[in-house]
Amino acid sequence: MNLRDTLKINEEGHLEIGGADTVDLCKKFGTPLYALDYAYIKKTALSFADTIKRKYGDGAVAYASKAFSATALYKLFSGLGLYSDVVSKGEIYTALKGGMPADSLVMHGNNKQEYEIDYAVSEGVGYIVIDGMDEPGIIDAIAKKYDKLQKVLVRLNPGVEAHTHHFTQTAREDSKFGFSIKSGAADELIKSLFSYKNLIFSGLHCHIGSQIFDREAFGLANAVMTDYIKKLRDSYGITVDVLNLGGGFGVHYTDKDPLYTAEDYAGYVDFIAETLTANLLKKDIKKPFLIIEPGRSLIAEAGITLYTVGTVKDIKGIKKYYAIDGGMFENPRYALYRSEYSAIIANKAREEFSETVTLTGKCCESGDMIAEGIKLQKAQRGDVVAVFSTGAYNYSMSSHYNGNLTPPAVMIKDGEADYIIKPESCEDLIRNNNIPDFLN
Repeated sequence: MNLRDTLKINEEGHLEIGGADTVDLCKKFGTPLYALDYAYIKKTALSFADTIKRKYGDGAVAYASKAFSATALYKLFSGLGLYSDVVSKGEIYTALKGGMPADSLVMHGNNKQEYEIDYAVSEGVGYIVIDGMDEPGIIDAIAKKYDKLQKVLVRLNPGVEAHTHHFTQTAREDSKFGFSIKSGAADELIKSLFSYKNLIFSGLHCHIGSQIFDREAFGLANAVMTDYIKKLRDSYGITVDVLNLGGGFGVHYTDKDPLYTAEDYAGYVDFIAETLTANLLKKDIKKPFLIIEPGRSLIAEAGITLYTVGTVKDIKGIKKYYAIDGGMFENPRYALYRSEYSAIIANKAREEFSETVTLTGKCCESGDMIAEGIKLQKAQRGDVVAVFSTGAYNYSMSSHYNGNLTPPAVMIKDGEADYIIKPESCEDLIRNNNIPDFLN
């Protein structure tokens, strides 16, 4: 558990988030419930943004909204001066409805559909990141239709791969993302952009991985990207005005992961700014506008999911199950790729973690688990389970599997909670269902 001032055990022995007792939240809003800590989100976002300004100067933080796309989050982040990265028409629409200025949106995607590009250009999205050889022609034609000049970045595969505690410099050419520097594909694509009248080549993008704790990986990415910027200038006379280094900053899920604070994330950005600046000076390169794209690190640890315990099944000498009223329909990450979580019995938070249990969901799937073999307090039907670090990729990957409704989400500020995602009804579940005439 990565406890803090706004995520702690209160005098009643209950887990508290954002100044609100989780037991009270469950009584008011029901379970399953996504709960987000406003203060943590704001503090972490500002740690990224302020450090870029202080240590680098001309740059921006773009929230990677695939982590959790909701109008309230865009409203919060735009109010703090953040940009956002978006990967679909739906995310663009949601961001705009949340008050995010269109020119602060960075559109990604390895297979953008023409209707999505059309929507992006028509609404004035700031940058479109090119990730396919056919995209320049499509974007140019659409920009011409609207009599606009569209700024574009090019996503590169820099041959640096980083995940969790390890990173490597590789020559992998099999990623579905980006243009290879090594093969010459990046050169070919970038040189071609200058033949299009409605495109403005603004710069480069890369993303080296996820759950990165070894900041040296970003130093290596800086070295590779600035080498390439120098090559573009020296070989082709091409200037790079924008450098987007992506995200991937790690968060705490279990005791295997470091305990990071907002100040620790500022250290990430400090390191990126220092190594980038050093590379720019060494290679005599004009300072580009710097964008970084944190997503998970802004929202994951800000969120917990609250459940009610149902069936307790003790298979003597084999396994003990605590069944909860959620499951893979609102958190599919364990079923998909065995993502690990930590948890607590929120109404018994001070009691001993005496039981080794499996948290299982209510779906008709043997693989419907949230966590296996974790330590928890002794629980019974009606107790409240809190699973930590669920703010990212839980709501955004949720489904209606087994006809379950997507849980609501609340944000808590100074002990007061309100919906950012309202509860669904069964009518919402079948809203787009249709019975053809030939069945009547």
